Amino acid sequence: DHHLIDQSAGKIIDTVKKTGSKVSGPVPLPTKKEVVTVLRAVHKYKDSREQFEQRTHKRLIDIITPTQKTVDALSRLEMPAGVYIDIKMKTK
Repeated sequence: DHHLIDQSAGKIIDTVKKTGSKVSGPVPLPTKKEVVTVLRAVHKYKDSREQFEQRTHKRLIDIITPTQKTVDALSRLEMPAGVYIDIKMKTK
C-alpha cells in the first residue's frame, strides 16, 4: 500500500527540514510488480493455478545540503514495519 510509504516520506521530509537542510522530493519511482504462479494441486490438474503478486513502491528524496545533524536525525528515525530506508551519500 503506497499510503504508508507516503506518510513515511512526509516524516523524513519534516525531519530533514527541522535540521535546517534543503530537500527535494518525494519523487515517485516506477512500481516493481513481481508475480509468482503456483500449482494448486501436487500431482496433476495443471490448469488449476494460483497467482500471487508483490508490489514494491519507491520514493526518491534528495537532500541538497545535508549536515551531520541531518544524518544523525535520519539514522534515529523510527519507520513502520514494511518501510525500508536506503541512504546514499554522494560528495562532489
